[in-house]
Amino acid sequence: MDFRHLKQFVVLAETLNFRKAAEKLHMSQPPLSVSIRKLEAELGVELFLRGKDGVKLTESGEAALADARRALFHAGQFKQAAVAASTGEGGVLRVGFVGSATHAILPDILSRFRQRYPKVQLVLREATSIRIVQELADESLGVGVVRVPVSTDSRIRLLTLLTENFVLAMPKSHPLAQRQTLRLKDLAEEDFILYSASNATGLRMAAIHACQLAGFTPRVAQEAVQVQTVLGLVEAGLGLALVPSISRRFTSKQLVYKTLDDFPASASIGISLAWNPLTDVAAVRNFRNVAAKL
Repeated sequence: MDFRHLKQFVVLAETLNFRKAAEKLHMSQPPLSVSIRKLEAELGVELFLRGKDGVKLTESGEAALADARRALFHAGQFKQAAVAASTGEGGVLRVGFVGSATHAILPDILSRFRQRYPKVQLVLREATSIRIVQELADESLGVGVVRVPVSTDSRIRLLTLLTENFVLAMPKSHPLAQRQTLRLKDLAEEDFILYSASNATGLRMAAIHACQLAGFTPRVAQEAVQVQTVLGLVEAGLGLALVPSISRRFTSKQLVYKTLDDFPASASIGISLAWNPLTDVAAVRNFRNVAAKL
């Protein structure tokens, strides 16, 4: 049995007239009659009663009609879904993102993507940049919004979305908070909240690199993975921290942000779109195109 036979059965059941059904199906009447007979033979039951008064559905035909209609509907949905996925107009797209991307970049991308591709189901998952890159490599994510620098293997591609510098986050009660200007080298004797060596390697190395260019290695008081957690530890007075400048959007009565006059350009950081060319399907390409136009 194929869907062509189901469609013929449904049309004939709705018209109860071979001539009219054949016209609707754009075929002649004899082949339709043969096709219905073959369907009945395959099922082992009669679907129609044929008599002088015309065609009527048998009890079996009545029972099968609703399921036949549902089968045709779902077959149509299947075809539409397959075509939509092939063009990136539908289907499922799994997106990994770092928490700090939600301050600006990610909401803009998602809003524009949803407007352009409303039938694509987005599955969003927050994770560290390292974890996102790993899941892109093993093809469990379609695309990721990550913090750079980040270590990647040769398969992963990156598109720069935002380039920024670190700013200094410190408690308002800190003696240096009253200074009009601050340099990185002024912080040589301070305790730092630094990023985790195992889960936020890129940010950690960028922060250490910046301090070393200023002539010192930062003294680590505490470590954390997420920028938000780092800021919380700074609020608690456990140390100072170099955080992405976009973090200024997180305001607090206990925090102050300072631009460092001598911050080295070589220690810049940013946010990038990451994807695996092996899973570069239409939805991923569409997402990338939307992000590139911001």
